[in-house]
Amino acid sequence: MKTQSHTAPSVRRIPDRMRALRKTDRSPGLTLHEVAVGQPGPGEVLVRVLRAGICGTDLHIHRWDAWAASRVRPLTTLGHEFCGVVAAVGPGVAGVTEGERVSVECHINCGRCLQCRSGQAHICPNIEIIGVDRDGAFADYVVVPARNLWRIPHGIPVDVAAIMDPIGNAVHAALSASLVAARVVVIGCGPIGLIAVAVARSAGASLVAATDVRPRRLELARIMGADLAVDAREDVAELLLDATGGVGADVVLEMSGHPNGLHTGLRVLRNGGHVALLGLPSRPVELDLTNLVIFKGATVLGVFGRRLWETWEQSTRLLQNGLDVTPVITHRFPLEAFEEAFSVLESGEAGKVVFEIGPDSELWD
Repeated sequence: MKTQSHTAPSVRRIPDRMRALRKTDRSPGLTLHEVAVGQPGPGEVLVRVLRAGICGTDLHIHRWDAWAASRVRPLTTLGHEFCGVVAAVGPGVAGVTEGERVSVECHINCGRCLQCRSGQAHICPNIEIIGVDRDGAFADYVVVPARNLWRIPHGIPVDVAAIMDPIGNAVHAALSASLVAARVVVIGCGPIGLIAVAVARSAGASLVAATDVRPRRLELARIMGADLAVDAREDVAELLLDATGGVGADVVLEMSGHPNGLHTGLRVLRNGGHVALLGLPSRPVELDLTNLVIFKGATVLGVFGRRLWETWEQSTRLLQNGLDVTPVITHRFPLEAFEEAFSVLESGEAGKVVFEIGPDSELWD
């Protein structure tokens, strides 16, 4: 577990039972249950959850689409973006103290494969995901491996600590290329795209442009620092080429996963430019590789998760140095209002939606 030491807040007595938002059967919807609080085994800790963010993955599981049906087993508690305090420490865990404020890397890598042993643990082929493959954090407590904890320094708000996961996605994608004086285009202004806008601005980009189809998200992109926010239903490539003096973008961050977004990003990319692909298409995409990638000499990078633990270090330092992602958090709900929370997210008008799970008495500054 990493980063600065700090004074730990107090931890209340651990109850026997807790609330947990679960997928209980192979159909759309979720159910709030009362279940037993888990006990940390060897190498594990019990975290008292304070805040948890809803992700697009959770939305897929709520809908029970083909991907969810192929991956998730019923009676699983959802939630992989979260923060809290360490409530109990299991056998064999060293260097972790009850009451420490933490966020958690949701990808549990095996530690044995080629990728894990060569500095690429974030793309371990054996990854297990908290809240997908094992019980997650839409609950009062969650058991996680101690090695997946990340200490949260003072000064980082609890709501921001809860979304270190998508912050890390944005940082990983954005910092995959040098952004100093770069002309950057962000395709898709969901929460990760919006955070990427702020990261690009913070990293010294000379121009940050963003596209989306929703006016609310374009408004948020401007708040996050975009110089230009373009409706994706317009002739985006022409507008962005004009904005770059006809040269094109040095860096494109594709966050939408939509085929049109990918085509637009590659069209506007300058010869020799860099494109990072994080958005997930729902189906195979046909591309003109000859003209949009090969003849351009483009560098194309697929981005998954967060580099362990480089991205976490970068994200924390950026936040400590003034990166402000709070405008991205547009809605907060108690766990009991989960149907309303998922409905807001489904509407496409929200930024990041956060569950307020822990009591205010345990929050930090």
